[in-house]
Amino acid sequence: MKHLNKLLVAVMMVMGLSSHAQDSNNPWAISFGVNAVDTRTSSNSGSGFFDQHFSQPFAVKDNWNILPSLSYIGVSRYVGSGFSLGLQGSVNKIDKYVTYDPTDAEADSRGNVVNNPGDLMYYGIDATIKYSFKELIKSKVIDPSLSVGGGYTFFGDSSYGTVNPGVGLTFWFTDAIGLELASRYKWAVAAGDDGREDAAGVPDAPSHFQHTAGLVFKFGGKDTDGDGIYDKDDACPDVAGLKQFNGCPDTDGDGIVDGSDACPDVFGLAALNGCPDTDGDGIADKDDDCPDVAGLAALKGCPDTDGDGIADKDDKCPTVAGPKENGGCPFLDADKDGVLDKDDDCPTVAGPASNRGCPEITSEALEELKVQARAVYFNSGKATFKTGDKETPARLDAIKEILKNYPNAKFSIEGHTDSDGADKLNLKLSEDRAAAVKNALIERGVNAENLESKGFGETQPVASNKTAAGKAQNRRTEIKHIGSKF
Repeated sequence: MKHLNKLLVAVMMVMGLSSHAQDSNNPWAISFGVNAVDTRTSSNSGSGFFDQHFSQPFAVKDNWNILPSLSYIGVSRYVGSGFSLGLQGSVNKIDKYVTYDPTDAEADSRGNVVNNPGDLMYYGIDATIKYSFKELIKSKVIDPSLSVGGGYTFFGDSSYGTVNPGVGLTFWFTDAIGLELASRYKWAVAAGDDGREDAAGVPDAPSHFQHTAGLVFKFGGKDTDGDGIYDKDDACPDVAGLKQFNGCPDTDGDGIVDGSDACPDVFGLAALNGCPDTDGDGIADKDDDCPDVAGLAALKGCPDTDGDGIADKDDKCPTVAGPKENGGCPFLDADKDGVLDKDDDCPTVAGPASNRGCPEITSEALEELKVQARAVYFNSGKATFKTGDKETPARLDAIKEILKNYPNAKFSIEGHTDSDGADKLNLKLSEDRAAAVKNALIERGVNAENLESKGFGETQPVASNKTAAGKAQNRRTEIKHIGSKF
């Protein structure tokens, strides 16, 4: 094993200088395994070249020298078009050397005699040019090859150069791991070889076969995004993607790569650049103002039920055609006051055009409001309606009936007191009583936007505060018309 250690160190030193590889994705490869040396070819046995070299190619037990351990290691680099360059180092022990002596009693039928030359150590360092047929035959598993190269062999005390034609066959388990079988004929070309044999019958520079079997691992390919597609073939090398899209992602799985998908995060249609069309109207949801209901392209995907050119969502009368200036409704005058509903602030109550179709409050109505409001009574010193007074609810109802006839009119509810008590307390009391009337009317259905409330305390008397009768008149609420809310 000490020899093997030396071999491994030597090969590791040249790994940075040499190569042998398999393809452009993983340009580098390292291989290691077991080698066998067959010296039968150096015995000159047989009647011709082919008979000498190929008559017993697989006489493993009889002729092969195999070191039962890791006995070769190689490194290689792919250079393109199926070619690779490699360097391999090997070690073995020769305990079976075949000589030719027909007269020897132990010779086989061909005259070959197997000798043990004394466990000669064998070392080899070989450079190779290899051509792989894998790409040519378009196979991912079977990889036949031819090679040629040269090397230097240390055979016992001899050392010499060789020319090495060879064949190989690799079975790839994955893209990067395979079982490599190879044979090369190492033809001795040592200068100065006199052809003499040593005492064991070993020539100075014997030619021989060397067979190898081992594992090969490819490496060196760059896959930045880790998607299994090498950067050189990856159209999106910085983001993980799919092989069918040349390494680009399809996040939503709609068959359109994200780079070409207008909606990369949601499954869509190719016809709409990868965007969905929920309502099936041919308009992508992202451009559809009504994505859940089929509509027209002219209305950004929204329907127009009445066909008046106004989308239903913007049409005040979606089932009846009408002009845009009337909100999609036909021109109507529901209250027959001569003011079209589109211009009528009070379309259900007749009124003059001068008041935008709303009725104008009459002096009679204002007088009636005055009478009814002044007859709403409160508990002494409080903002609650007078206990036991059955008329106050009826008066509030009467006020409500008057106000509902004027839907666009605004009214002010004012509270007043007599001069008894402190000014500040009277002001607060008058404000609270006005607010109480306002709230009572809102509870009866009067629009809160039509009402406001104020308190004036004792500052606006309508009679003398020197008499009880005058004070009674000053304790009152008033309702005044203050304009329109439109």
